[in-house]
Amino acid sequence: MEDSAGLILANLIKLTRSSEEKFKKGNFKEALEDKMEARKILKSKSCDEKIIEKYRKELSGLYSLKFDLIFDHKLKIDEIKRNQIVQMLEQKSKVKLKSLDYKGAVKAFRRAEKYFSN
Repeated sequence: MEDSAGLILANLIKLTRSSEEKFKKGNFKEALEDKMEARKILKSKSCDEKIIEKYRKELSGLYSLKFDLIFDHKLKIDEIKRNQIVQMLEQKSKVKLKSLDYKGAVKAFRRAEKYFSN
């Protein structure tokens, strides 16, 4: 069981890093596909709370900046509000995707991940 959890976490981290590299290269469609695949894994039944917590720590390291307004905002809001913001940003990403605005969709998804991280 521990091996499968490690594989799931490794796959999530690989997809997230791959998405970031593709985003920086301007390949927004494939970056979004990787992020959506990672989100699908996170919402699956095989992903437990322990894996999610480790993934959040990984996201925190990936998105740590000297000046981060989202981090500052997360300190002032509760978990319920944070989850509402994540859902709203994921919905915004879906709307952008429907209009084939891959850059806007992946930006909304990245912002949602920042709220999701620790």
